[in-house]
Amino acid sequence: MRRFTRRDWQLLLIGLAIPLATFLFMKWREAGIRGGQAPADAFRIAGSFYYVGSNATSVFLLTSPDGHVLIDGGGQGMPSMVMASIARLGFTIKDVKVLLNSDPVPEQAGGLAALQQASGAKLWASDANAEVLAGGGAGPDVFLPLRMLVRSGIVGYPAPRVDRRIKDGETIRVGPIAITAHVTGGSARGCTSWSFPVRDNGRVLNVVSACGTAVTMGMRYPEQGADIERSLRVLKGLPADIWVTSSSRTWGRYRKFVASTTAKDSADAFIDPDGYRAYLAAAEAEFRAGKVH
Repeated sequence: MRRFTRRDWQLLLIGLAIPLATFLFMKWREAGIRGGQAPADAFRIAGSFYYVGSNATSVFLLTSPDGHVLIDGGGQGMPSMVMASIARLGFTIKDVKVLLNSDPVPEQAGGLAALQQASGAKLWASDANAEVLAGGGAGPDVFLPLRMLVRSGIVGYPAPRVDRRIKDGETIRVGPIAITAHVTGGSARGCTSWSFPVRDNGRVLNVVSACGTAVTMGMRYPEQGADIERSLRVLKGLPADIWVTSSSRTWGRYRKFVASTTAKDSADAFIDPDGYRAYLAAAEAEFRAGKVH
């Protein structure tokens, strides 16, 4: 029987890597270019907190007389939709002073460069996310063949300018807006969740925008498991009257929006602490079961 030579093994590995890289390429491109491009209604969630994303990908606007904050930018096809949604609500992209990034994946970061250019806003991101953003999606934890595709310009997204690197527990302020960053690594090393209060009809509601903790195909790093354990503890400890995620379906965007149109107080439709606990319980169960998305 013929023994495998070193060259044989190299050819075998290349043969296995090519279909895997092609699969990841298609998933990456779908997320960055096609994912979340269908327009959706823009609406007020509570107080000065609004939804301006697409039918599938969340983008949030916090407004104040001193300027606005935009959480995430959606994919490359979304900036025009986001700006149109902001305008329909009676605001303007030029008044956005701060852009925040939760996760540097294409569906959440692909539109940041265009929104930054249109608004002139400062972009804030965690240290780890900033490195990936600067590379247009090519981070050190991304599967090597996919990283090479990003760096070659075949996939990825226009790199935005990161103006400030956020530390865990830091609070971003724009006038009365105060948003606290929680670095909750998992789906990405620098994944950042946000917590902030909104005042609605004389009451203060606590909001959590949770960054995903799911393990995703093509993204691995040594501390990932420990990061997810810590992130789940952090997220469980945050008070949440209202909770949201980058995936609008996960937190029930459409269902809650429809309910808000007939509610006596529209914000009541979005108050869902039980849903938040169920979301985290499901995320933990997936992690314990070793599920990869």
